[in-house]
Amino acid sequence: MFIGEFQHNIDTKGRLAIPAKFREQLKKGAVVTRGLDNCLFIYPRSAWEKIAKKLSDLPISQSKARAFSRLMLAGAMDVDFDSQGRINLPDYLRKFANIEKKAIVAGLYDRLEVWDKQAWDKYKQSTEKESNKIAETLGELGV
Repeated sequence: MFIGEFQHNIDTKGRLAIPAKFREQLKKGAVVTRGLDNCLFIYPRSAWEKIAKKLSDLPISQSKARAFSRLMLAGAMDVDFDSQGRINLPDYLRKFANIEKKAIVAGLYDRLEVWDKQAWDKYKQSTEKESNKIAETLGELGV
């Protein structure tokens, strides 16, 4: 399970250090892809294979299903760790998430999210401000 929030810098070659506490869960392989809310998702290979299968099972006849599959699958890339626990984030993914120098790596149970630090701070502030309303809505869903 991934939990926690960590700040790291992207180096000039586009490499991001993954927090040591997450590396063990990713040592059998990882996939990075476009996420939602202008962040990147990093999945362990085994979790990604399940998600990719579900995406491939979506009806090709529905435009929203095709669009979501393209967003997630076409942008996906296998990543490997270097000796210092860094992965290379491709340029097109860094541009998608507007990540230039400072990044946040957030653990969200079955995946990591990588955010531009300023975008994360803005998102977090907005979400924290609305936390009571969000909790009420989730309460209606049984959470």
